[in-house]
Amino acid sequence: MDKIAVLVPCYNESKTIEKVVKDFQKALPEAKIYVYDNNSTDGSGKIAEKAGATVYHEYLQGKGNVIRRMFAEIDAECYLMVDGDDTYPAEAAPKMVDEVLNRQADMVVGDRLTSTYFEENKRPFHNFGNTLVRWSINRLFKNNIKDIMTGYRAFSYRFVKTFPVLSKGFEIETEMSIHAIDKNMHVENVVIEYRDRPEGSVSKLNTYSDGMKVLGTIAKLFRTYRPLGYFGMISAFLVLLALIFFIPILITYAQTGLVPNFPTLIVCGFVVMAAIQSFFSGLILKTIYQKNRQDFEILLYRAMDEEKRKKLD
Repeated sequence: MDKIAVLVPCYNESKTIEKVVKDFQKALPEAKIYVYDNNSTDGSGKIAEKAGATVYHEYLQGKGNVIRRMFAEIDAECYLMVDGDDTYPAEAAPKMVDEVLNRQADMVVGDRLTSTYFEENKRPFHNFGNTLVRWSINRLFKNNIKDIMTGYRAFSYRFVKTFPVLSKGFEIETEMSIHAIDKNMHVENVVIEYRDRPEGSVSKLNTYSDGMKVLGTIAKLFRTYRPLGYFGMISAFLVLLALIFFIPILITYAQTGLVPNFPTLIVCGFVVMAAIQSFFSGLILKTIYQKNRQDFEILLYRAMDEEKRKKLD
C-alpha cells in the first residue's frame, strides 16, 4: 500500500506530461506517480514512463472510465488526482496531502475559481459553465464546495474505495462532489493558482456537449439523492398548473352557478392526481434512500478496517 499515490489521467498530453511528472516528483518525493494512458496517439505514455512514472492503460475512452480503473487498482493512504495538462501547480500538493493524512479530510478540492481561473482561462463559456455548475450544486445540495469541476483533488482511502463511479466522461468531477456532500464526507477547499494550457496543448473538454452532460448529471443525481425535493417540485408545479385552469372555472361557477368547461375541470382533476402520485413517489424513494445511507455507513466502516489491515501488512 502506497503512502501517497499521484494519479494522472492522460490523453494526448505529450507537450506537458513530462513536466507534470517531474514537478510532482519534486513536490512529493515520497509519492508514487501513476499515469493512466487513455488511448493516446502522441506517445504520452512512453514520455511519462521515461520521466519516471508508472504507466498503465485504460482502453475505454473517457475520464470517468480512467478514474474507475485507477480507484480499483491502486491502494494508498492518500490519493492525489491531477490532470496531465500542466494547469495545476505541484506546489499546492503537500498542503492538499496534509489535509488528508493529518486532518482526516476525505476529499480536498483544488479551488481555482477563488484565485486566477477567470483571468487565466480564455474561454468565456467555460467560465460561465463553472459558475453555473457551482451555483446549482451548492443550492440544490446545500454545500459550499468552491470549485466543482476542478481536476485537482486529494482523497482518503475510504472515499476512493466507497465511491461508485458511474460517469464515463468529464461529468466525473460533478459526481465526486455530490457523492462527498451526500455521504457527509469531510471536504476541504485549498485555493490554488491556476494557469491556462501552454501553447499547442488543446483541451479535450467540449464546452457545449460536455456542459450539457454535466447539467444532466446534476439533475439525475438530484433525483437520486434528493427524491422528495425532486418529485416535490414536480408535484408543486402540477398543482400550480391545475390551479391556473381551475380558478376561472371556480369564479364562473360562483357567479353563475354553471360549469361551462367540464373537460377542463376533468383535466384539472387528473393533473392534481398526478401531483399526489409524484409527491408520494418522492416519499417512498426517500425512505429507500435512507436505507441506502444506512447500508453505506456499514460499507464505510468495512473500508476503514480494510485500510488498517493493509497499513499493517
